[in-house]
Amino acid sequence: MPEFTYEIVKHIGIISEGSGGWAKELNLISWNGKEPKYDIRDWGPDHEKMGKGITLSANDIKALKELLANEE
Repeated sequence: MPEFTYEIVKHIGIISEGSGGWAKELNLISWNGKEPKYDIRDWGPDHEKMGKGITLSANDIKALKELLANEE
């Protein structure tokens, strides 16, 4: 697996918490030193391990927010 770096630029919030201290979080993350993007994924305690997730641009988040607003 190729090496990569990440920096959690801003922790926005916890969506849900699971067993063993893992939590599904929304964060703003810079991957490999690039411009930060919104990221939803499971994180282990102390952010040492991560699960698979989804990374979204600011435009993606705006569109998702509109879709969710129309669902309510």
